[in-house]
Amino acid sequence: MKKVVAIAKTVDLAVQKALLELGVPRERVSVRVLEEPSKGLFGLIGTRDAKVEVEFQYDPLEEGRRFLADVLQQMQVEATIESRKADDGTLFDIQGKNLGVTIGRRGQTLDALQYLVNVVANRHAEKHVRIVLDAENYRARRKETLEQLADRIAKKALQMKRNVRLEPMSAAERKVIHAFLQARPDVVTFSEGEEPHRYIVVAPKEA
Repeated sequence: MKKVVAIAKTVDLAVQKALLELGVPRERVSVRVLEEPSKGLFGLIGTRDAKVEVEFQYDPLEEGRRFLADVLQQMQVEATIESRKADDGTLFDIQGKNLGVTIGRRGQTLDALQYLVNVVANRHAEKHVRIVLDAENYRARRKETLEQLADRIAKKALQMKRNVRLEPMSAAERKVIHAFLQARPDVVTFSEGEEPHRYIVVAPKEA
């Protein structure tokens, strides 16, 4: 929430002055007139300017949604954005046709969009919010694929009785692998390398 008090010859001019300082459009604020303009004696002596208080109620989720909608429009993607509560924050579900361009190779575009949306949403937020982006149920499908991969690699490590290294993954994907194999008593996992080439190693657990 940001407030600006502005003074000008008229109420409209004072509001415009405040909007310029806030950097937001008129429909995003509430206006309270503190003092009406008045003319003094003969229109000269005692003239008083208008004084207004303009308040911008910052909604981080709405800011993130607006930003995402603008980006999708620039990408020429016809889609709607549905939001709902998720375990790890708020989910923005992009719905439409031919959304592959919003996902990218192994979700890289989706992850990049998610990062930008979170940056914009939290730019002026009083309390940090987390927004998760999804499209065409990609997150769930990718999680299932990663868990299947983790299971195969764990079996391979046990059969070969040696450490097996996976290809580099994002931090979010590594987290899925670690979480899935954590419950197994026969293997351990750890990460090695530097971003963006950090990878997981699956190793047989020593007896």
